[in-house]
Amino acid sequence: MKDYSSFTDEQLALQYVDGDNMAFDELLARNQQKLYSYILFVVRDPEVANDVFQDTFVKVITKLQEGRYTDSGKFSFWLTRIAHNIIMDSYRQQRGTHIVEPTEDNDLSNLSSDEVMDINRENEFVNAQVLNDVRHLMDTLPAPQREVVYMRFYQEMSFKEIAETTGCSINTSLGRMRYALINMRRTARLHKIQLNLEL
Repeated sequence: MKDYSSFTDEQLALQYVDGDNMAFDELLARNQQKLYSYILFVVRDPEVANDVFQDTFVKVITKLQEGRYTDSGKFSFWLTRIAHNIIMDSYRQQRGTHIVEPTEDNDLSNLSSDEVMDINRENEFVNAQVLNDVRHLMDTLPAPQREVVYMRFYQEMSFKEIAETTGCSINTSLGRMRYALINMRRTARLHKIQLNLEL
């Protein structure tokens, strides 16, 4: 029996493509908690999260079996992107909520992600203390804004990685973060929550 612990996720995916079902079991075991946490955080409903999680892995299996995965060294991003697309498709079908997005003329191209989110050690310490309050405030955000904040602060993804995962431009990711912060600060003021998030 193979020892899969030394395999990367990418190697396991390719092993599964070659017919090794045990490799997929290991891949699922490694990724299910992180992926489910991400999905649940975005959709905020365990029943919906379970459905999206199942749909994601059905799609992953299908794509792997069809040979539509190439080892790019970013299996977890590929997985998250599939889940993201499923979530967004379900939101498009519902269209029950109005999502505030930056306008077309809201040009953020002059800002780099480093300038916007250059967090030093002191800021990390301050942020750690307020993340609990931030998490509660994030629940009030529209899904696309909540997702960007979650990816940036909890998964520590760069804006480039967020853009790739969510299939939007870096400017859109930055815009969503900007609106998320504005909305969270407004909610914090409304509820008199002391929020000193250092960005």
